[in-house]
Amino acid sequence: MQTLFNTVQNYPVKGVFRIARDTKTQIDVVEAHIGRGGLTGRGECRPYARYDETPDSVISQIETIRPQIESGAQRSALQDLLPAGAARNALDCAFWDLEAKAADRPVWTLAGLPPPQPLRTAFTLSLDTPEAMAKAAKSAAQYKVLKIKIGRKDGLDCAKAIMTARPDAELIVDANEALDPNELSVFRHELRDWPVLLIEQPVRAGYIDAFNNPDALPILCADEALHEQSDLARLWAQGYRAVNIKLDKCGGLTAGICLMREAKDMGFVTMAGCMVGSSLAMAPMFLLAQLADIVDLDGPALLSRDINHGLKYKKDLVFPPSPELWG
Repeated sequence: MQTLFNTVQNYPVKGVFRIARDTKTQIDVVEAHIGRGGLTGRGECRPYARYDETPDSVISQIETIRPQIESGAQRSALQDLLPAGAARNALDCAFWDLEAKAADRPVWTLAGLPPPQPLRTAFTLSLDTPEAMAKAAKSAAQYKVLKIKIGRKDGLDCAKAIMTARPDAELIVDANEALDPNELSVFRHELRDWPVLLIEQPVRAGYIDAFNNPDALPILCADEALHEQSDLARLWAQGYRAVNIKLDKCGGLTAGICLMREAKDMGFVTMAGCMVGSSLAMAPMFLLAQLADIVDLDGPALLSRDINHGLKYKKDLVFPPSPELWG
């Protein structure tokens, strides 16, 4: 028999976290705890309003399969019991943690992933005025890759102000669906000679027309438009050449491993991304990030406090999770 316990945790943000569609001063996450044989596995997800998720809706979704879990359903059953999304992610990661404890082996060995090594992470700058973002970029001098949140208004000005302030940095320009498709070619042309790694989700996820010059720089990265493996072929045909893989979108580490490997096989540049959350949410993605081309696991660095035994950050390096945290 197994036990299931869910709880909502709140983490204050350092200052304000602002993107094109939203502003946050606090992050609400759902923790799932699965117990068996005196051991407990934990997983965390971040319900996201963009995908019609709230803490209450995620917990309700988890509760729909409580009978199966308490009757002994295992991780492999989750792919059929729940759709991709935050609820499945929390349970999937809790099962991985529980399996590692039961086997007395780390998750990376059970999952067939590389031994975890420290990784260089990007650091996110919230949307603001060009002047404020340039100042924030200077304050984040220890980070060599900056992910900058922009909107349609002043987006180019913000990017150029940051690159002028930090000529040593590379940028990921993240519009969170805010740009007009008709203006995208101009936007790319203006940034083509700057050190921009990606333009992330420039237009709304539902936009279906093919982009011109898909292999021109900067390349386009799908985020909100990517959830599952079945999305990859459509995104490639549309002209995306990079994808941001997040466990809260694809529904857990189990699905994330398959998604990451297929994306790489197809030729996508892969980014290991995250929602803003605690180190408990970052830990599973840290293992998958060992396969990624670009790493964006700065979630805990954007919070005023973290969960106990959180990931360790030194300059722009993030270090593997401890067994006390997860996995």
